[in-house]
Amino acid sequence: MPPAKKRPRAYDVSKVRTAVLAQFAHVKDGVAALTPEQLTLPGLGEWTVRDLAAHITTALERVSRAMELPEPAGGPKPEVTLLEWPFSTAGDAAEIAGHTQDLATDRPDLGALYAETAARFAELVPAAGDRLVTTRAGTMRLGDFLVTRTVELVVHTDDLHRATGLDIPYDRQALATCTRLLADALADRAPGGSVEVRVPPFAVVQCIGGPKHTRGTPPNVVETDPLTWARLATGRTGWAQALEAAQVSAGGERADLGPLLPLMR
Repeated sequence: MPPAKKRPRAYDVSKVRTAVLAQFAHVKDGVAALTPEQLTLPGLGEWTVRDLAAHITTALERVSRAMELPEPAGGPKPEVTLLEWPFSTAGDAAEIAGHTQDLATDRPDLGALYAETAARFAELVPAAGDRLVTTRAGTMRLGDFLVTRTVELVVHTDDLHRATGLDIPYDRQALATCTRLLADALADRAPGGSVEVRVPPFAVVQCIGGPKHTRGTPPNVVETDPLTWARLATGRTGWAQALEAAQVSAGGERADLGPLLPLMR
């Protein structure tokens, strides 16, 4: 019998919305400090830093546009759950790339773009309620979709830092929510209790089938920090690379997450 999956973690819609706005404000301030020369640097893949900065605004704008549409039909059950979302993004790369480069060209004033995006989100996205919304992946609960925005913002904040050296703060709630979602997604992908994955101070999950740990020190433990975990989960850093750089510790014969990563592509 396969290991039972745990009940999904609950998130406070109002707190997640606040965290999304807070992290977006940090990125907005960071982008405003970039020089024209920095904006032309390589950003992510084939994107320049300007392209990456423009793309980050879509993390919020997709929610705003979804709220302008009528609530999708089909009853109360969403097509995509929160823990399914990380695995549903792989086919969007080409469409996202084209839209991002168009956005960066059409909206050269990044300051105005960020201000408009934040204002629309604050006006259109409620702090309460959990209606269905339409996303690229399918219909989702608004609260779940907001949780996914913390992943987009945290990961791309780190992308900006690595491309430019700019130190952009991380809202604690946004970083915690991103970390927990990606840790829970790993546990959902490989349910079990033989390996304990620790991402202090935000998440501890057990995963991978096999002998279950019940007391004392677990025989198989993986531990890393939140940003390294986000990089591993999204393919920015490889498992072997992180081990070699001592960015992750792994003890025990089953403590190998390499075959399960990345979670998102």
